Amino acid sequence: MNTLTLLPQPRSINFNSGEHRLGNGRFILLESEEPSKLLFSARALQAALQRYAGTVAPVTAASSGPGELMGIVLRLVPRPDLNEQGYALAITPQRVILEAQTPAGIFYGVNTFIQVLKQRGPVLPCLEITDWPDFPVRGFMLDTSRDKVPTMPSLLELIDKLASWKINQLQLYTEHTFEYLNHPEAWENASPLTGQEILELDTYCKERFIELVPNQNSFGHMHRWLELPRYAGLAELTGSFEAPWGTAQGPFSLDPTNPASLELVTGLFDELLPHFTSGQVNIGCDETFDLGQGKSKAACEQQGKGKVYLDFLLKICNNLIARGYRVQFWGDIILEHPELIPEIPEGVIALNWGYEATHPFELEGARFQAANIPFYVCPGTSAWCSLGGRTANATGNLLKAAESGLKYGASGYLITDWGDLGHWQTLPVSYLGIVTGAALAWSIEANRNLDIPAALDRHAFEDQAGVLGQLAYDLGNIYQLPGLARSNGSQLFWILQTPAEVLNRIFQTSAPVEPLVPPLKLTYIPESTFVEALKQLDRVMAPLEDSRMAGADAELVKREFRLTANMMRLACYRGLLALDGPRYIEEYGDEIAAFIREYEAVWLSRNRPGGLSDSINRFNLLLK
Repeated sequence: MNTLTLLPQPRSINFNSGEHRLGNGRFILLESEEPSKLLFSARALQAALQRYAGTVAPVTAASSGPGELMGIVLRLVPRPDLNEQGYALAITPQRVILEAQTPAGIFYGVNTFIQVLKQRGPVLPCLEITDWPDFPVRGFMLDTSRDKVPTMPSLLELIDKLASWKINQLQLYTEHTFEYLNHPEAWENASPLTGQEILELDTYCKERFIELVPNQNSFGHMHRWLELPRYAGLAELTGSFEAPWGTAQGPFSLDPTNPASLELVTGLFDELLPHFTSGQVNIGCDETFDLGQGKSKAACEQQGKGKVYLDFLLKICNNLIARGYRVQFWGDIILEHPELIPEIPEGVIALNWGYEATHPFELEGARFQAANIPFYVCPGTSAWCSLGGRTANATGNLLKAAESGLKYGASGYLITDWGDLGHWQTLPVSYLGIVTGAALAWSIEANRNLDIPAALDRHAFEDQAGVLGQLAYDLGNIYQLPGLARSNGSQLFWILQTPAEVLNRIFQTSAPVEPLVPPLKLTYIPESTFVEALKQLDRVMAPLEDSRMAGADAELVKREFRLTANMMRLACYRGLLALDGPRYIEEYGDEIAAFIREYEAVWLSRNRPGGLSDSINRFNLLLK
């Protein structure tokens, strides 16, 4: 049967007649002027042959050995038809030959071969694959600051998955969760990543052809610092300010007119950057909503808000460029002042983010292209603020970013997975967005019609029963029921974030109410929607116990999906409670008591304790 579920699906695959039978005693031959550069890939291949075919394959670089002993050849050669990361894989009845121009290309070809091996075991189909990526940079960014900091085993397991899906850049979004030796008060309760851990992660990533890029926000989103007495004087403001969703509470951003703000940021990079071998750094600088509403008000009125923003951005950039770094920054604020885009200096990459399927990537990409500014497109997993994900939005957002990025010359594609307001989604909920994005970043046309549930089953969950992929896909579409869909999340999530008095006013008056907790904009949701959501949750989750996952975390994954479904049920019961309390108070009470205990246990299975209390405290609304 000439069908394989590969991730990413290669751009060209042709099946030939015949088969290749793997056997013991045949060598993996490394043909290269520097064979040691292929050794990591060869070892990965050795382990896969042992696990999935039961064969032992020694490694050699002696091309003069008997030809009949060379079962698999990994060969570095000039191939004008392949780019630097491309590869050509041929499985014939006699041997397997993998060619590429670079060790990275060999690594990607080996990963494809391992995927074939996992599905066919010791008897392989004869085929030819020619493959290369659309985007030279295919990245994933994980939020490690709101509030989950994964354990080292969790991060290493994730890196292995990302590498197998041909992701080649990783960023760990940081606000306060690196162990800055000069600033212990900023991270003391956060279980931060240490300098040694970053050094170890950097080495682990490099072996797998992933660039670990430092990521430290350095303008907006600095509230974890500015709330502390030592840094309070650097805040733009400490009271309320106007944000796009309404009134918000500071502090939030650094005061760009205070020289001490730049001194703080410079000192952070002095400590952070030596732990990375990357020549790039992401400085953040997004969502500076309070700029011009506090200490920088006079400067913004005199020079213009965009100019004040750009001046501070350039001070950070120029300092890092002088050190030899290429600087990334989030492009949302500069896009509000398109006349300033041409002033972005050489050596800076704009990160063009947007998380809705309708986001105007084309318009924004055209602006960066016209100014000759290098940029990445940065869609998201759509998992945050959703509980169970938003499948339809995620797939639309990821595809549109890929199409627009390719059209306007984006040099990278960065999938983002945020943790706003407690990081309530579990990691497996995010796999759908990561898998889909990884496939599209490699080759849009080959993966436009990717069978996402099958790809999840085969390459994320290793579910031989084919249950989890469809379960994750369907769970992520419950948000589309009437009244539940909204931008940047699901109303089920926001129901759990809403004070009871606000929820009751909305649901008992059948009218929108200005919320007490921005950026909440709940509207009336009928009882029938909650009842239907509960029915769909039961239907979607029913096959869970039939899954047959091979991974070491199989039981944890099932537990995480149960927790996710229970959180969604809890939101439904809370909505029903607001509509008609007496009828649903017993169900709600049973759900909330069991839920919080399980939430804590599941959290600690993959993540450090720092941030857990902050995340759980957000459920105090439910207890009331």
